[in-house]
Amino acid sequence: MKRLASLDQQVFEWIANQTSSQERRIVMPIFKWVSKTGDGHLYFVLAGILYYLDKQHGALFFYTALLAYSFEIPMYIILKRLFKRARPCDLLRDFHAIVIPADKFSLPSGHTAAAFLMATIIAHFYPSVGVLVYTWASLVGISRVVLRVHFPLDTIIGAALGSAVALVSINILG
Repeated sequence: MKRLASLDQQVFEWIANQTSSQERRIVMPIFKWVSKTGDGHLYFVLAGILYYLDKQHGALFFYTALLAYSFEIPMYIILKRLFKRARPCDLLRDFHAIVIPADKFSLPSGHTAAAFLMATIIAHFYPSVGVLVYTWASLVGISRVVLRVHFPLDTIIGAALGSAVALVSINILG
C-alpha cells in the first residue's frame, strides 16, 4: 500500500509541476470552473428539469439519481473517515491547494464520485450524450488533481465509487 501511495504522490507532483506560473494564470480559472460544475447542487436542478420536461424518462431518471445519492453520500463519508488520507496540500510542503477543500481528507474524491454517478445515470437514460457526460466527469476528476486538493488515486476511486453506485441504482429501479 505504501508503494502505491508513493507512486500516486509522484504522479501528483509530476502533474502539479507541468505548468508554468504564466500558464497557471490561464488554465486555473478553467479548472476552477470545471470543478465548480461538480459541486453537486446543479445535479438536482438538472434532475428536476428532466423530471418535468421528459415525460418518457424524467421521473425514473430523478428517482434513480435520488436513490444513487442516498447510497453514495454515506459511502463517501464512511470511506473518508476510514482511510483518513491527508490531502496533498496538507501532506506535501511545496504544494498549496488552489481552492479550499470541502473537508480534511482526500480519499475518495467526492466531486469525482458525484460527477461519475451523474454521468453514468445520464448516459444510461440518454445514451446520445454519453461521451459528452463522461468527458465532463473525467475533467471534474482531473480538475481536482490540477487544483491540488486530491491525488490521482483519490479521483480514480471516486470515479469507481460513483459509477458503481449509479449502476446498482439503475439495476434496482431500471
